[in-house]
Amino acid sequence: MREDEKNTLTLTVFLLQSGGEGNPILTFLPLIAIFVVFYFLLILPNQKRQKKLQQMLADLKNGDRVITSGGLRGTIISLKDDYLHIRVPPEQTKLEIQRSAVVAIEQPESGQS
Repeated sequence: MREDEKNTLTLTVFLLQSGGEGNPILTFLPLIAIFVVFYFLLILPNQKRQKKLQQMLADLKNGDRVITSGGLRGTIISLKDDYLHIRVPPEQTKLEIQRSAVVAIEQPESGQS
């Protein structure tokens, strides 16, 4: 066992043995701090990303170039409630996909002439 592992183990044993003393609020303070850190690092960014995705799906319109979760790239030709029809090159094949399969709207390239 390495020296730093021994020190950590010794500190843990010491803290567990002295658990009956002290303020009970201070006992839960590390647990509360861990929850706050997890909330700001994991939960909040995920909620923001989900809201942005939902807004993007709600704003889809005919003519938008989209990318699906399967990697298909196409142009929306019609919208329904939960489905949309896209046209994919090179044969201009029409596909019906679920709205939730759209992961991004393809931005037009500004450098084309």
